[in-house]
Amino acid sequence: MADLSVFYKLDADIAWQPTDPGVKRKVMAYGEQLMIVKVAFEKGAVGTLHSHPHLQMSYVEKGTFEVEIAGTRKILQTGDVFSVPSEAIHGVVCKEEGVLIDVFHPMREDFLLR
Repeated sequence: MADLSVFYKLDADIAWQPTDPGVKRKVMAYGEQLMIVKVAFEKGAVGTLHSHPHLQMSYVEKGTFEVEIAGTRKILQTGDVFSVPSEAIHGVVCKEEGVLIDVFHPMREDFLLR
């Protein structure tokens, strides 16, 4: 999907990809400049501190997370949103089983299955 045109994708048709212990993701859709990813966490699972050049916005679809961005920690729950600037060190700890919806600009080529 190099071009972002009209399309429909069903959640049930997209396979989960394991990432870290207790964490799995689905690349829902992407174009060259944008990507949306669903990430499911078991209680206690960790999204390890990391950074990347991409801009990121994340929506807490379900659950409770301790989110750390650039050394600041906040507890976020269902319906909350956070943003991550380019190269900011960030990560999460899942306090209650949950799902994050992550949006990246530009798209994360490293998330594509080869």
